[in-house]
Amino acid sequence: MYAEERQREIAQLISDNGQVSIADIAQRYDISTESARRDLRALEQQGLCKRTHGGAIRPQQVSVLPPRDRNFDEMPIYDNYDRIAAHAVSLIRPGDMVYLTGGSFGYLMLRHLPRDLKCTLVVNNADLAARLRPFTSIDVYIAGGRMRPSGSIVDSLATAFMANLHFDLAFITGGGLTADFGLSNGTDETAALQRQVIRNSRKSVLLMPSQKVGTDAFVKVCDAGAFSALITDWDCVEDELAKLEEKGMTVTVVDAPETESGK
Repeated sequence: MYAEERQREIAQLISDNGQVSIADIAQRYDISTESARRDLRALEQQGLCKRTHGGAIRPQQVSVLPPRDRNFDEMPIYDNYDRIAAHAVSLIRPGDMVYLTGGSFGYLMLRHLPRDLKCTLVVNNADLAARLRPFTSIDVYIAGGRMRPSGSIVDSLATAFMANLHFDLAFITGGGLTADFGLSNGTDETAALQRQVIRNSRKSVLLMPSQKVGTDAFVKVCDAGAFSALITDWDCVEDELAKLEEKGMTVTVVDAPETESGK
């Protein structure tokens, strides 16, 4: 089969299924992984796909919807969010002073947090604070201020509270991330609080699912270079990751869970 014919078939696979992996292409057409990558580069140049860490997706395609329900007991848990959260928890060391993001990632990190880990957590979400009550080895601080319906506390009082603290680690998330615009979020209150936390942190780690990387939200929080590290998932587009690494970020791409056939 000629490369052009193979690429047409691969483009159709991406169009039909929303994505394709390099391993699938190599196996299907009995070619090397480098040949598969060349095919995807050619298709990307034609605007037929966006290359990811392990394959390609449809242009502008979102493979997994982000959790929006702030009722944590009923919130769907997606593999990419959960894997990012688990890796983030592995970075916490005994004795660390940690700012924990108040969104879905904060809840997911608590699911992986060892009960016997001795550290200090600062949260600005009432629901997360309540869920930390059984963690008797952890000192918990709650930002004060006006609580939103979501349970988050991000007003000027909460920002002033954060100004008096210093963090070894800060875990931040947002509405969008690009190398050009940086981290962005939906409201100025949230952006202001996050800027304060980042300024007071020895190391800031950005937790971003692939569908938010390469997009911009309404309000800029800071430049991408303000973060020490980014943790994202296997569907993140490669060209944006390369640009972010050029900004000085250490990028970690978590692996997809194994399928039944891959076990």
